[in-house]
Amino acid sequence: MTRLNGKCYCGAVAYEVEDAFVYAANCHCSDCRRTTGSAFKPFAGIERQKFAMVKGDDGLLIFGDVDTHNAHCRACGSLLYSLVRAAAWVHVAMGTLVDAPTIRPTHHIFVASKAPWHEITDDLPQYRGHRE
Repeated sequence: MTRLNGKCYCGAVAYEVEDAFVYAANCHCSDCRRTTGSAFKPFAGIERQKFAMVKGDDGLLIFGDVDTHNAHCRACGSLLYSLVRAAAWVHVAMGTLVDAPTIRPTHHIFVASKAPWHEITDDLPQYRGHRE
């Protein structure tokens, strides 16, 4: 299985993940907008055991609890991943991948709360909340 590398902006934190993502989407919820500083967060979901920190694990700033949280680099603030579904899955922030994954986002979620100044211009399906 191909392994992909990812890292934060400053390089203090790095991870590896298998190129075996199960799904990918663009999330437009207000939390994702605030944590990324962007109109939406492109993310790819994978089983937790296929994701591993390789550098700077002690340099993570965690927002949330043990089972559900966002992990940022403590030094530069980059959002690296979100732990979801009772800690069984990881949502990798695709912008932190150094290597290109084979998966691409297939839909938009939480478009009911998207930024009013952003227009979605692609033809991907759009969902008001989670994918229906």
